[in-house]
Amino acid sequence: MTPTQFREARKSLGLTQPKMANMMGFSRVGSVSEIERGLTAVTLMADRLIRAYLSGYRPDDWPAEQNKNGS
Repeated sequence: MTPTQFREARKSLGLTQPKMANMMGFSRVGSVSEIERGLTAVTLMADRLIRAYLSGYRPDDWPAEQNKNGS
């Protein structure tokens, strides 16, 4: 998954960078920004998790309210 695909996935899911970091289990919010800027690669596990979210999977702790612009 490319940085652009990662950002587009986050936005299509309606998640802000902090919410995406939380849903991905990242210890730092900055990890999302680093991936989106191409500084850090998306791991295979993260790629699979994003694809599951895009396919409709929602864990019990999925954010109830989502920012419409996903920024």
